[in-house]
Amino acid sequence: MENFIYSINVTFPIFLVMVIGYFLKQIGMLNDNFVTVANRFNFKVTLPFMLFRDIAGVDIRAVFDLKYVLFCALVSTACFWLIWGGVKLFLKDQTMRGAFVQASFRSSAAVMGLAFIQNIYGTSAMGPLMIVSAVPLYNIFSVIVLTFEGENASGVDGKQKIKEACIGIAKNPIILGILAGLIVGLLGIEFPTIINKTVNSVAQMATPLALITIGAGFEGRKALAKIKPTIAASLIKLVLQPLIFLPVAVWMGFGGEKMIAILIMLASPTTPSCYIMAKSMNNDGVLTASVIVTTTLLAAFTLTGWIFILKSVGLIG
Repeated sequence: MENFIYSINVTFPIFLVMVIGYFLKQIGMLNDNFVTVANRFNFKVTLPFMLFRDIAGVDIRAVFDLKYVLFCALVSTACFWLIWGGVKLFLKDQTMRGAFVQASFRSSAAVMGLAFIQNIYGTSAMGPLMIVSAVPLYNIFSVIVLTFEGENASGVDGKQKIKEACIGIAKNPIILGILAGLIVGLLGIEFPTIINKTVNSVAQMATPLALITIGAGFEGRKALAKIKPTIAASLIKLVLQPLIFLPVAVWMGFGGEKMIAILIMLASPTTPSCYIMAKSMNNDGVLTASVIVTTTLLAAFTLTGWIFILKSVGLIG
């Protein structure tokens, strides 16, 4: 019951901030221009600052565990390619494919993962290490699929798509923020307090502004028209991924902090940054927002169920 209450306290406020954004749009306080500008600002400024802050603050050399890092990286990679392969076979509407794949495999590891892990274990090294292992791949794979499946992708030859994807990865502000954070973390660079506070102030805007923007950009009637792919993506995100890969984690001997971090990687809600990237790269923002809203609402129940199972079999304390 305690874990259920905590899950609600983590996920429902996130959902309610999106509701506030939707309400403000309906009464005319926010408009489409705000959504467009805020998405661009989040994509190019606040999210890179947030990921830089989170990764730069990790003493990577002190907590490094090669087996765990490889597991997180390989599972994230497997989820991406399996989902994209399945989408190619079963989703006929090409305009939705990129958004569906990204929303299905990409978790809210940085936005809510650390808070969830720390609530159970206090200070955790495994959460940041999971973020270092998975989040860079999330962004690289997202650029690839959103480039190949975007609205402007049809009629473009394969070499051109590969070139565009490579350019997109090299210029992606979120990936650049992650790389900068990795360099700072590996070199152990210490910034003056004035720099740290400035970075933190910008980083703190990322999540609430992203959630407000998702709510303001949410188009209910259009989302209802895409209810089937929304439900399918939500089930993949919250149920199917952990159902397949948690037993693999058990077989490899992971438990405690590592198991909780793996659970967050596999089964936490779709991250709000999916919406920002989908909109920025001419993919389906309506479907993406719909999956984010749905997975955020349902995660309080599904995450609680997974935690109950893991505790019942003695894999977490």
